[in-house]
Amino acid sequence: MLVVGASGVVGRAVIERFSRLADWDVIGVSRRVPHGIEGATLHSLDLLDTQSCADAFAAMPEVTHVVYAALSEAPGLVSGWRDQQQMQRNLTMLRNVLDPLQTSARALEHISLLQGTKAYGVHLETRPVPARERWPRHPHENFYFLQEDYLREAQQHGADWAFTIWRPQVVFGESFASPMNLIPAIGAYGAILRERGDALAFPGGATGLSEAIDADLLAEAFEWSTAAPAARNETFNITNGDVFSWRDIWPTIADSLGMEVGADAAMSLSAELPTRAGEWAAIVDRYQLQSPSVLDQFVGDSFVYADMLFHYGSEVVRPPALVSTIKLRQAGFGSCIDTEDMFRKWFARFQERRLLPPR
Repeated sequence: MLVVGASGVVGRAVIERFSRLADWDVIGVSRRVPHGIEGATLHSLDLLDTQSCADAFAAMPEVTHVVYAALSEAPGLVSGWRDQQQMQRNLTMLRNVLDPLQTSARALEHISLLQGTKAYGVHLETRPVPARERWPRHPHENFYFLQEDYLREAQQHGADWAFTIWRPQVVFGESFASPMNLIPAIGAYGAILRERGDALAFPGGATGLSEAIDADLLAEAFEWSTAAPAARNETFNITNGDVFSWRDIWPTIADSLGMEVGADAAMSLSAELPTRAGEWAAIVDRYQLQSPSVLDQFVGDSFVYADMLFHYGSEVVRPPALVSTIKLRQAGFGSCIDTEDMFRKWFARFQERRLLPPR
């Protein structure tokens, strides 16, 4: 198994799952070598460096399966989602992996490609609920579609491999400096408040229903897709299997961090938390944490993502962007997890690994 994007929230979960399975050898590739991973061969590689990629993947003839979870995001996230240059960057990264790999990896069997619910245009307009995979493409430009078209075209040139395209909802798991992982973002926010003696205030605006996907559950689905005929050349939405609202789940998050729930206090985390970076550094020092003492190196752009998902500044509940997972269940994958249990699990894991202060 070759995991591209090994340092991200999805890539890390895939590496940890497949490296525990007896029949798999795992190779991880990313610009940043992920922390604390054992049982896999890890390579630091810039996916925009075409020659370096050609050399690296030409030397991997043993690869039979690929999970492509690499992603290039522009600072500030949202501004880059419709930027042509950013779209081409993401297409180039995928090409730099698969072009040489198709030549070297003669036994290549399966590729998993990550998309997301932006494929349905939920970031642009209100869409019917739930979103279904059988819908025609939403008429907007997106690197998801560029990558998918490249994959389909490459497959038509005598390839024996199959692919599965995944459209997860918001992914939660373990990673540092990710542009889209709320576990370190909420964890750092909570730690700073708790150190001040404050309760955990919800910082967002008017929120409605949401869905999530546990990174470990996503990795389990990838394992299923490696051998399931029903997954060949198909696209699947995937979620935990339930829905939640941020305000209703906030007590669970507070309890996981050893805190009480405070009164709502609207705050742009992306604007305010960087001014408290010194407080985070002091927390890392006080509790002898293994996480970076530089706040940006721990959270990345995820405070921006939090502002968006918490609907900071919104006084009107927006229509939800929910997806159907019927197709995936009918294909044979039915695993699920309670989203409250997911939050407890990830905050506990961050605490156990001394990435956040103890509860």
